[in-house]
Amino acid sequence: MTAQQMNPYGRHRTPAPQLFGLLAGALMIAMTAMTHAASVADLQPKLPTRVSGWQAEGEDRTFDDRTIFGYIDGAGEVYRAYNMRACLSRRFAKDGQTDITLDVFDMGSPEDAFGVFTHDTDGERVDIGQDARYRPGWLSFWQNRFFVSIYLDEESAAAELAVKELGKQVAAAAGKPGKRPSILGLLPAAGLEAGAIRFLHHPIVLNYHYYLFDQNILLLSPRTDAALASYRRGGEQARLLLISYPQARTAREALAGFHRHYLPDAGSSGFARLENGKWSAARQRDRMLTIVLEADSRRFAENLLMEAERNASGE
Repeated sequence: MTAQQMNPYGRHRTPAPQLFGLLAGALMIAMTAMTHAASVADLQPKLPTRVSGWQAEGEDRTFDDRTIFGYIDGAGEVYRAYNMRACLSRRFAKDGQTDITLDVFDMGSPEDAFGVFTHDTDGERVDIGQDARYRPGWLSFWQNRFFVSIYLDEESAAAELAVKELGKQVAAAAGKPGKRPSILGLLPAAGLEAGAIRFLHHPIVLNYHYYLFDQNILLLSPRTDAALASYRRGGEQARLLLISYPQARTAREALAGFHRHYLPDAGSSGFARLENGKWSAARQRDRMLTIVLEADSRRFAENLLMEAERNASGE
């Protein structure tokens, strides 16, 4: 984020009173923008070098979307699936204590920072940054356009406190909270398991959480936004997938691919019963594709489709 530019006034003109207000407002916007990190390089000098007796050790390491594979074996593809720009890694050491590793990923946007966070939401909720989770030896959260991962080589009470303090300082340095993807607002609210929502663009991420097909039959891409959600109502369960495409034509093609490869038995109603006895259905409206991947009953599937379409239409 760059500071907003302001046009200078002529040297011999006195600005009108209302222009003083505009100037003051623009100055406030510029000052606010400069306090929020726009990249890992911008954030780096703002990150703490010492916390609770742990001291940064050695030089920071940085990785891009190609070299990340050499750092995170087996997981680099997930970060690339969320359009990762860069990663900064800083190691902290303290005599007689386990090492702490801080990894800050610049995902390019708050939406993708949220998305990569949702890839693994296990753990205890803690009040650090946005949506932080702590499980033994690992703290993760997102803030602004950054996904933050802090982990320990060995768990200890003192190290856990240091990790959480480090997380608070990193979150403060990263700037104001980022906005969640707008597609989340289209998910039906009743029975939604909020901690199990996944935001994604890539079939590799979808297949990790819900295996659909080897090929990209839904035409997912960096230009598509998808939300995978789980529901519980009255003892019944369901999985819902919403996908927003850049064009209605792509949504129609994706619906055809879904019916052809995954739901060939769907009749004119669009509903079909799966081999496991659950119900599935899909509908397309303009650029939005709504898919009930599975539901315990046809009525549950029908209700989810209807509610999602109502939300999309703004009713």
